[in-house]
Amino acid sequence: MRLDTRRLNSIFRALESRNYRLFFAGQGLSLIGTWMTQTATIWLVYDLTNSALLLGVVGFAQQIPNFLLTPFAGVFVDRWNRHRTLLITQVLAMIQSLALATLALTGTIQIWQIIALSVFQGFINAFDMPTRQAFVVEIVEKKENLGNAIALNSSVFSGARLIGPAIAGFVIAAVGTGACFLIDGISYIAVITGLLAMRLPARSLKLKASKEPIWQKLTEGFTYAFGFPPIRSLLLLIALVSFMGMPYTVLAPIFATEILQGGPQTLGFLMAASGLGALMGAIYLSSRQTIIGLGKIIATAPAVFGLALIVFALSHVLWLSLLALLFVGASLILQATSSNTILQTIVDEDKRGRVMSFYTVAFISMVTFGNLAAGSLASQIGAANTLVIGGLFCILGSLLFTRQLPALRKLVRPIYLRMGVLSKAH
Repeated sequence: MRLDTRRLNSIFRALESRNYRLFFAGQGLSLIGTWMTQTATIWLVYDLTNSALLLGVVGFAQQIPNFLLTPFAGVFVDRWNRHRTLLITQVLAMIQSLALATLALTGTIQIWQIIALSVFQGFINAFDMPTRQAFVVEIVEKKENLGNAIALNSSVFSGARLIGPAIAGFVIAAVGTGACFLIDGISYIAVITGLLAMRLPARSLKLKASKEPIWQKLTEGFTYAFGFPPIRSLLLLIALVSFMGMPYTVLAPIFATEILQGGPQTLGFLMAASGLGALMGAIYLSSRQTIIGLGKIIATAPAVFGLALIVFALSHVLWLSLLALLFVGASLILQATSSNTILQTIVDEDKRGRVMSFYTVAFISMVTFGNLAAGSLASQIGAANTLVIGGLFCILGSLLFTRQLPALRKLVRPIYLRMGVLSKAH
């Protein structure tokens, strides 16, 4: 029993920090609502239009502001008060969800309104996501727990991915999509309350003034990130998987209805299976004591993702589709979280916001073009063939990164030695 308690404490060691506990708890509740809205939105779009192309367009609308604005947002993340920025983004996101709820519950919602509100949410996310990533460093008191905190963030995100879509499926079937949007809007109260309750050191409250032009700071960050092969390779691999593989989420209603002959509950189960896999992957990473070995995980995960995606694309039975998405979710979170941990470990502090903005572009915003391309391609060759092509590219990316891994390790080794992550004997 003592051993189990020790193991459990190890998994949740980042929660020793009070501010991180507040952040973790608030996020957990809010993200369930977010995933309910994500599931309800794609169901509503497909119900209104019966169009694979418009599923891709809505996904594109939400992500295009991310792609265009996030690199610039990274500059401001390195200058602004991150705590205050998060408060503002959460309030705006709550307003967006309540607007969706009002339109849906009154029966006046139209596709153009969904697209417009998706663009607005994308604008919010462009500033929220890199700020959220960089803010974790400020609220984890023991820096050796940073990797654990990042993994726990992925756990709560994945847990919400498991619970939110499953709840959404039943809520949509029972009372409609509007209730999902309303629950999401209310859930933001949790994260806002957590942020307001934090006690931050004076240094975290100061603005970081800089007279250098934004373009100069952006160019400096880009040169730094893409001039160092380990950072560049991690970002490019994430971008590839996001572009070629992640669009399975916007095509999921087609599989739920036309291939598996189900309804909103089926869509909820599919999304929840992916969330369960992601949660399992995140818990595994939370239990790890060191970042050593994450490179091998990053190299392998996209191949597993690609294979599982192909199985899902070709499946015509629910149990096999659920099993495939379990591996899709697990492998995706293993790659993304491991990459995040290594990036946060090796990046210079004064460039953290910009590098994390590039990470956000690679992981989240590249889905922008992937959604649009997948929706267009699926309308021509079918959703299944589209996902098979995506899976094959993910496998290819995995093989290329594996070839580069020995050279990348040599470049990262001096940083790990300087930080004490490695001893000279290794």
